[in-house]
Amino acid sequence: MASTGKKTRGRKKTQMKMIENKEDQLVVFSKRRLGIYKKISELSILCGTEILFIVFSPTAYRMVRTNKLVQHYNEVHSQIDAIKRKKKVLVSTQQTSGTNNTNHWWKTPIHQCNPRELDELYSRFSELAHLCHIAWCKKIVDTYSMSASTYFGNGHHRQEL
Repeated sequence: MASTGKKTRGRKKTQMKMIENKEDQLVVFSKRRLGIYKKISELSILCGTEILFIVFSPTAYRMVRTNKLVQHYNEVHSQIDAIKRKKKVLVSTQQTSGTNNTNHWWKTPIHQCNPRELDELYSRFSELAHLCHIAWCKKIVDTYSMSASTYFGNGHHRQEL
């Protein structure tokens, strides 16, 4: 004989209380957003009035994160500009002094260098590593900015104008 009992627990009433965690608040709101919109439109139809409402899309939390990323992007950009200015000064100094070691400086055999030349190589490699780090940070910020600007957070992508 087959069992006739319920297979699911059914709909449960959830207790109304403030959700403390901001990320949990965003998750709950995103899951319930369409239901909230539907209730607001029903209420405005029943009352015969227009109910004005504003729903932030992106939320304040996302805007704070985006602003921090923009600030970091601007800082990295200003560092790149400073390095470009420094490079310009170095190149012009090398051209006026008559030494142009900028081509293939990394190919210099280390065992043939004196301490001053080793120090110069070290500083150039350090600057190269710093430039690589800045380029990497910029690429991360660009990638995040691009994905954040095309995604609303409700599962739908929007078209860029």
